[in-house]
Amino acid sequence: MLGLDEQNQPGELEPVQRKSTAAIVADQLRSAIMYGSLAPGSQMGEAELAARLGVSRGPLREAMQRLVAEGLLRSEPHRGLFVTTLDADDVRDIYLARLAVERAACEQIVRHHRLEAVAELTAAQGRMVAAVSKGDSIELADADQEFHETLVRASGSPRLQRMAQTLLVEKRMCLTALQDKYHADAQALLDEHRGIVDAIEAGDEALLLTRLEAHMNDALERLNGSMAL
Repeated sequence: MLGLDEQNQPGELEPVQRKSTAAIVADQLRSAIMYGSLAPGSQMGEAELAARLGVSRGPLREAMQRLVAEGLLRSEPHRGLFVTTLDADDVRDIYLARLAVERAACEQIVRHHRLEAVAELTAAQGRMVAAVSKGDSIELADADQEFHETLVRASGSPRLQRMAQTLLVEKRMCLTALQDKYHADAQALLDEHRGIVDAIEAGDEALLLTRLEAHMNDALERLNGSMAL
């Protein structure tokens, strides 16, 4: 038996994490909602979805109930399940919650995980730069989302990651719905994310939180402006 000092060493083999069918289906549904394949307000037809996914209705129902709990689906009595729709109040609430979660993540990063976070976030921001250079707005949105997923993951908190997951899907739902109206200054977006990484690298928690809040407020203002068009 391994001693305590021999456990969890770099390079050690660990058990493979296997996902249940319901978890895999939930991931696919979540992605379809995020990218608009399942549009806001659309009804979740069990028979059609089960056929398209190649699964029985049991795992599908379990997966859909997970998304109800996450707030991505809503249940209407005697009618069924529908993809959630988001209005301006929802968007403000999403960003209020995102700021709280990502502030907590940033505090943990600066105090405990700074070097690892800088390396991972620098790579994530580099993918944003590559997307901008190609003029690919969808790839940029993907890279932006990856940056924030990485930020929360680098905190080392599984609970913050779980909370962030739904919020980031809801944020992407907004961007997908507004893709013909929403236009962000790509260079400003790159600069804001680079500024977050620089503040982490400097170990300046106050500057980091100030830059994070400014970034969130700018993003919310852009979304609200697009919804008003």
